[in-house]
Amino acid sequence: MDKSSLIGVILGLIAVFVGMVLKGVDLSALLNPAAILIIILGTIAAVTIAFPTSELKRVPQLFGILFKERKMLTVEELIPMFSNWATIARKEGLLALEVKVAEVDDEFLKNGLSMAVDGQSAEFIRDVMTEEIEAMEERHLSGASIFSQAGTYAPTLGVLGAVVGLISALSHMDNTDELGKAISAAFVATLLGIFTGYVLWHPFANKLKRKSKQEIKIKEVMIEGVLSVLEGQSPRAIEQKLSTYLSKKDRQKVMTEGESIDG
Repeated sequence: MDKSSLIGVILGLIAVFVGMVLKGVDLSALLNPAAILIIILGTIAAVTIAFPTSELKRVPQLFGILFKERKMLTVEELIPMFSNWATIARKEGLLALEVKVAEVDDEFLKNGLSMAVDGQSAEFIRDVMTEEIEAMEERHLSGASIFSQAGTYAPTLGVLGAVVGLISALSHMDNTDELGKAISAAFVATLLGIFTGYVLWHPFANKLKRKSKQEIKIKEVMIEGVLSVLEGQSPRAIEQKLSTYLSKKDRQKVMTEGESIDG
């Protein structure tokens, strides 16, 4: 479970609902079927028009990515792994790593190591793995753009809902009480549009982009690690090279652990 996504949604709901109560607003005012229909169904309709079916089918999967913490290898885990592989390759040759291929769970890394063991050139391996990253990034961006567009449409539909509500309110000009209720209901649509757009859809899009960047970073480390092993670089050199992907604090920790192992 990605706790930050869940906590963020809960805090957003608390901020709006508690804020309304503190302002003296009756929460029952939010139970406006017309406003909910215009915002929710309207946003779904706009997104459906904007994107092909092949991309919309991935929406349930995207929600899974948002609220589930995917287990990925970290840079801290990869550095000693590649260091170990480099030691084996320098002592016994690249073919000795064939046993290690079966032990790798990550398909991207497994494919890269397998190509290295099979004797493919460094240029070929980099091209294949880089193209795979680019294809993955394109898929991720298309998924994030669905939520980004929803975040753009929802507030505008909120304005549309308010206009519809105000049109209804004008029919009650002779009744002050009914006029007040109608105007209040009109702005519920604006509230829902802004809330869903800027508290849900846009942040969801940003979260998907951030997760994509994290995955790309890990895969780039994998490419450099595989090529470094292929080129016969020393374990120490690989540690120094890959540690550049870490913060200064984490880099010092990894290098210290590497020195203690070597000692």
